[in-house]
This record gives sequence, C-alpha cells and structure tokens, in this order.
Amino acid sequence: MDSHHINVAFEKDMVFTATIDEYSIVLDTTSELTSHAGPSPKKLMLTSLAGCTGMDVVSILNKMRVNFSQFSIAVSGNLTAEHPVIYSAVEIIYSIKIDDSDQKNMEKAVALSKEKYCGVSAMFSKFSTIKTTIHYL
Repeated sequence: MDSHHINVAFEKDMVFTATIDEYSIVLDTTSELTSHAGPSPKKLMLTSLAGCTGMDVVSILNKMRVNFSQFSIAVSGNLTAEHPVIYSAVEIIYSIKIDDSDQKNMEKAVALSKEKYCGVSAMFSKFSTIKTTIHYL
C-alpha cells in the first residue's frame, strides 16, 4: 500500500510552510489575521482537484490521440456557514480548444476522470456535490 508523508511547520502569525517531497508551499489564512504569505489550505484543496482531474484528462486525451490546445480548469467551491466550514458544492469548468469532432472524446475524458480515475474528485464527492462544465474555445 502506498502512503504519502508531508511536514508542516509553523512560521509566524498564521503562516505555515509545508514540505512535500523536495517542494515547499507556504500556507496562510484568508481571515483578517492573514499575512498574505500564501494560499489557504481549503483553496489548495480546490487546486489539488483541478490538478488531479486536469492530469487525468490530458492523459486520456493523449491515449485517444486527440489534439488540443489552450486547456485550463477553473474550480470554485461554496462553503457552508456552520463549523466545520466545508465545501458543500464545487463546480469544475474545463476550457479547451479542440476540434468539433473530438468533443465527445473530451466529454468521455472528463467523465472517466470524475467517475474512475481522479482520487481527489472521489474524496470531494464524499462531502460535496460536483458539477462539471466544458467550454469549447
């Protein structure tokens, strides 16, 4: 069984530095206590979701030998009002320039990512609804 290990160290105020493999990421709060040193942990969750599904879609399109360009992913999340504050609804918007004839392949790639491959999406689906939209450029 594979496992992941990270270390997070307190810096100052509400600032922490996460060490993930050989990478460092600075975390901060979005409250009035912010030092504007880095993104919040919750926003990094949305970033992880976008990265995970994006990598899946690229991999699947490459396997299908589908040419594309200008691929980007926007993710937004609605937070609950009560504690613990979590994402109750998330929207993923994929924007991609692709031939009209390959749009069905893009739809299939997004569905496979959501339903089979993206572990981050699977985790999000345990506590949030996920809506996906594809914008063709």
